[in-house]
Amino acid sequence: MFAVLWQYRVRPGSEPAFEALYGAQGDWVALFGAHPGYLGTELLRDESSGEYLSIDRRASQADYDAFLAADEPRYAEIDARGDALTLSERRIGRYRVV
Repeated sequence: MFAVLWQYRVRPGSEPAFEALYGAQGDWVALFGAHPGYLGTELLRDESSGEYLSIDRRASQADYDAFLAADEPRYAEIDARGDALTLSERRIGRYRVV
């Protein structure tokens, strides 16, 4: 299994829209789910800081790389909508489950 972790600081007042976009019923999950090897996404919120983490899981890094290559325009469109809701976005890393 392969996972990509992201950290977000969300603009004050944008939390509901952010959670709708990045959560289990959001556009990111719909996009990811349209591609082979997608296993799921978890969206986590730190109640003290308000920061969010997302964990996107795929069967393999090859599945992740193929997804990025196949759907870049739609990825960029959703990413731009997310950028409007966040103060910062940082990819923590890309990990192979051991």
